[in-house]
Amino acid sequence: MKDVQSQPDYRNIDIDKVGVKNIRYPITVLDRANGSQQTVASINLYVNLPHHYKGTHMSRFIELLSEYSNNINIRNIPDILEAMKQRLNAESAHIEVEFPYFIEKPAPVSGASGLMEYNVAFRGSLNGDGLDLVVEMGVPITTLCPCSKEISRAGAHNQRGIVRLAVRFRRFIWIEDLIQLVESSASSEVYSLLKREDEKYVTERAYDNPMFVEDVVREVARKLEADPNIVWYAVDSENFESIHNHSAYAYIERDKRGRQEDK
Repeated sequence: MKDVQSQPDYRNIDIDKVGVKNIRYPITVLDRANGSQQTVASINLYVNLPHHYKGTHMSRFIELLSEYSNNINIRNIPDILEAMKQRLNAESAHIEVEFPYFIEKPAPVSGASGLMEYNVAFRGSLNGDGLDLVVEMGVPITTLCPCSKEISRAGAHNQRGIVRLAVRFRRFIWIEDLIQLVESSASSEVYSLLKREDEKYVTERAYDNPMFVEDVVREVARKLEADPNIVWYAVDSENFESIHNHSAYAYIERDKRGRQEDK
């Protein structure tokens, strides 16, 4: 049969990314506590397309995904990207894998256990400049307003928020370690199951540890700066304010690679 995609195109325009998007697919990822975890991901796969080809072979992306579906994790993304380049005769390959990740988390006092969900993403690219791999996640937090605490005779307003963290790193890093780093940088953690004694602990902990969104991103940044394995990071914190008709927001992005090489 005629291979239409491989026919020449005469417009002389390269395409940076071409491929498939929003593939809902069951995958297995690494889990520090249990070895592995099954989840469902939304996956995007792309390669570049030189100007002299009319199109790419979309079915090859799905074939490749099927081969790796039982083992998609931070460690083997370079292998997947290299296989994409070879299979599709491309100079660059890109993968984006977004999925819910679940951790069994005990309540702070009673120890009652419930599952916490975190949105996680792996984004990888492989081209002539080498491998670029970013791990992203969204971590729910609680913050208590320092200003409200200072000016109120009794109580202070608090709210749920979310911290979005993205990192580049030198060596393998566990999702759980990044989540713990973020949760320890807030007024209090968020839990899926709390008994009365746990609610007392959480609210009192937040009251004793008031934080603006500025405090949260600075605390996360301070810890990432101290970790030589992290070479780049971007962190933002958004509070879904409980007494304002807006969200509070702060963002920090830093590239440590030049500074680490100077040491």
